Amino acid sequence: MHEPAWQKSSFSEDQANCIYLATSSDGTIRLRESDDPGTVLTTAPQGLAALLDNLRRSAT
Repeated sequence: MHEPAWQKSSFSEDQANCIYLATSSDGTIRLRESDDPGTVLTTAPQGLAALLDNLRRSAT
């Protein structure tokens, strides 16, 4: 099985606790936290976009 190429979130900056994202070969988005890299959440791109949209709206 191919290991996804993980990319650090730009919002994490230089902090110790970081969120990493990767795109899987099936088109899903994978998310993991730097302090628990063995736990990986998987979502469709539309699900992640909806979550981020809601977070942005609630932050304003």
